Amino acid sequence: MVDVTSDDPAPAPASGLVPDLAPGMTRVRLTVAYDGTDFSGWSEQPGRRTVQGEVEAALRVLFGRHEHVPTVTVAGRTDAGVHARGQVVHLDLTAEQVAQLQRPHRGMVDRSPLDAPTVLARRLNGLAGASDEIVVSGARVAPPGFHARFGALWRRYEYRIADRGAERDPSRRRHTLWYDHLLDLDLMNATAAGLVGLHDWAAYCRHRDYATTIRELQHFTWRREADGVLVATVQADAFCHNLVRNLVGACVAVGEGSMPEHRAVGVRREAERNGEFRVVPATGLTMVEVGYPPDDEVAARVVLTQVKRSAASLDG
Repeated sequence: MVDVTSDDPAPAPASGLVPDLAPGMTRVRLTVAYDGTDFSGWSEQPGRRTVQGEVEAALRVLFGRHEHVPTVTVAGRTDAGVHARGQVVHLDLTAEQVAQLQRPHRGMVDRSPLDAPTVLARRLNGLAGASDEIVVSGARVAPPGFHARFGALWRRYEYRIADRGAERDPSRRRHTLWYDHLLDLDLMNATAAGLVGLHDWAAYCRHRDYATTIRELQHFTWRREADGVLVATVQADAFCHNLVRNLVGACVAVGEGSMPEHRAVGVRREAERNGEFRVVPATGLTMVEVGYPPDDEVAARVVLTQVKRSAASLDG
């Protein structure tokens, strides 16, 4: 299952399971970091600058002379202004594209083939990352059956808040919410602990026709860093749209004393949003990691995830 602020998955394919990797193709897994401040989110949108749009534009430059130009599949789509340190994507390359990447540069003494994923990462960083907003931090050939979206076990996010008890560092202003109240860390942690579990998060998600709101919130805690900044760590098997920002908003309302601690669970149980707390801005939200099973188990995970999604859609 999949999001944050919009790891919200796209609809499952109408035909059921996604097709296997085509013969002769090589799947590459990339780990991507980006500053989301000036992007309209991950997903490509006409007339808007997005992370996916920049990455796929770079791929068109690299492989434009080939009949097949790869596109990327992402673990979790992030919304406008949301950052990432550990986003995961995959893309499929033809044998000719792999050979292009492996070809030693003119003048290189060692003429043995180069490592294609390493070269791909370096070239993407020179194109999509030219503005230093996007960095491919890791690249390797994906294990058999790997799928960035369907193979994931969990997604983890962090949210940073500089309240009145924290230093306000201008160099982190694009990644930290400045909040002009003193927040109670203990109350926020108690609220977070009460929300963990497998639940229907309809009251905490923006409605989308195709997406279920049932998610397993696996981990939710708060800590105060040495500089006083409050950091929430939120992990789930998947996130429906705006779930993390709503979870943080509920904790902030409790931490500042504008909402009783028990109401966070009450709102969830009532399954209806009533305006008792506000959605926090995207500023401060970062996707930090996506978890996958061991390489020899990832194919089975992909199949299991797709079967569950298909069954859920049939159940309505």
